[in-house]
Amino acid sequence: MNSKRSIILFTLVSLLLLGVWLPAGAAPDLQQQFPTPTPGADGRIVYIVQPGDNCIRVAALNAISVEQLRQLNSKLDENCTLVDGQELLVGIVSVAGTPTLGPSPTPGLPTVTPTPFTGTTEICILLFDDSNGNAIHEATEPAIAGGAVSVTEVNGEYSAAQETVVPADPDVYQGICFSNVPEGSYNITMGVPDNYNATVNMDYSLVVHAGDRAEVGFGAQSKDVVVDPAAQEPQATGKSPIIGILGGLLLLGGAGLGYYAWRSSKPESKLNSGMFKK
Repeated sequence: MNSKRSIILFTLVSLLLLGVWLPAGAAPDLQQQFPTPTPGADGRIVYIVQPGDNCIRVAALNAISVEQLRQLNSKLDENCTLVDGQELLVGIVSVAGTPTLGPSPTPGLPTVTPTPFTGTTEICILLFDDSNGNAIHEATEPAIAGGAVSVTEVNGEYSAAQETVVPADPDVYQGICFSNVPEGSYNITMGVPDNYNATVNMDYSLVVHAGDRAEVGFGAQSKDVVVDPAAQEPQATGKSPIIGILGGLLLLGGAGLGYYAWRSSKPESKLNSGMFKK
């Protein structure tokens, strides 16, 4: 065989063998080069950097992106430099055992569960001296002490009673108040002192809601109040002007009828007198 052909044949065989060997050597068996990381007691999955590792390789081995690897390991520099034996966090196992990729979530603000607002109300009651008897509380009519007032919820869930007093300071509210009263429907009953007569109904029904402040007024007039007869004279004679006017109209009507009758009879008298003369 020609030596030149032998050299060419040897070269081709060598290239063929080299071509077969290079792919096999360039594709390392990833499964054989590192053990699969397992979660620790705290649920963290840690990878130990091996010789020749880089961020792309570590991310591919753990099925995450390089960006996720950087998020999990904030201390990595811009070049993502790794050191043999370095511990890298590559995942976090949740309570259910499912790996959670990405940085550990930051707890948010606690959720406040609103407490149902049952609420209370306040009922204030005033017993006032209704001196003019018009059943309306006026600024000049003071409070009356010694009245007995009771507040009762219609279903019996609340019941309380107090006695009315007169506060020393006239600028403050003159009535009494029942505080921390549950919302609902109430019957309010007022008993006046012995020397007073009620000028309004002493029983009152009231519905209050949480947060309300209700005020109810009851009027009473002292039994010692003396009615001036002279003050009532205009009321007793209030109809007399009308009667006088009607009487005057009747008189004028009668006078008109009399005059008409006189005028009607006058010509007839003259005719009769003339006939008499002939």
